Amino acid sequence: MNEILLPVIVLGALGFIFAVALGLISSKFKVETSVTEEAVRNALPGANCGACGYPGCDGCAEAIAKGEAPVSACVIGGPTTTKAVAEAMGVEAVSSDNRQVAVVKCNGDCESAKDLFEYSGLEDCRAQIALFGGKKECNYGCIGCGTCEKTCPFDAIHVHNGVAKVDRDKCVACGKCVAACPKDIITLVPYDQKAVVLCSNQEKGKDARKKCDKACIACTLCAKTYPEGFEMKKNLSVENIDPNLDVELLQQAADKCPNKCIEVFN
Repeated sequence: MNEILLPVIVLGALGFIFAVALGLISSKFKVETSVTEEAVRNALPGANCGACGYPGCDGCAEAIAKGEAPVSACVIGGPTTTKAVAEAMGVEAVSSDNRQVAVVKCNGDCESAKDLFEYSGLEDCRAQIALFGGKKECNYGCIGCGTCEKTCPFDAIHVHNGVAKVDRDKCVACGKCVAACPKDIITLVPYDQKAVVLCSNQEKGKDARKKCDKACIACTLCAKTYPEGFEMKKNLSVENIDPNLDVELLQQAADKCPNKCIEVFN
């Protein structure tokens, strides 16, 4: 019996000693936070998503309290959180209308975009690019493996029929999908932007059309229909981000597009 009890007693004693030692060390080396930093931390939502660019809400609160980040650093909290943080800092919250949203500049779904081969492997866009250069014949097209979908902490982007689509109401413009996309076809645009060209192919029209039925072929019809809304750059139509553009004229230009690669938001 003593052979069993002795190890138990020794382990219990060691556990107690280590617990006390850790408590003392933790108390001695504890990093004190200022009252302001603590107040800012309490004003943040606590999602610890990292969308602000700092290591969680604690890191964001520290940066704001030190003046290294603006009171609007929390992108997912919106105006309500910004106001609360400003009050914690003792400053006035400046109204901001610069909300952004992610856009996937591709419309090449499974029926439209041509494949070079059938891919069977790790469902990760970056891995496919590294190993095979991507299965899509269009070098500017969405691969559709869903790396952006897996990266988004807000369930705001999903792959539908081989191409990623953004839920504008859920997107908080954290930029994680932008950083994750190996094709660089996801970008942040103003939320109040009225139209977007869903293509990134800069090849000549006939070459782009061979690879995707929904590619911009640089026909210039949109720019001719509404010059204030669209212009041609590098064989590609580029939309104007001015929120005051006429939606009806933008829609008329979109209707002229033979491949229907322009989306208009009302």
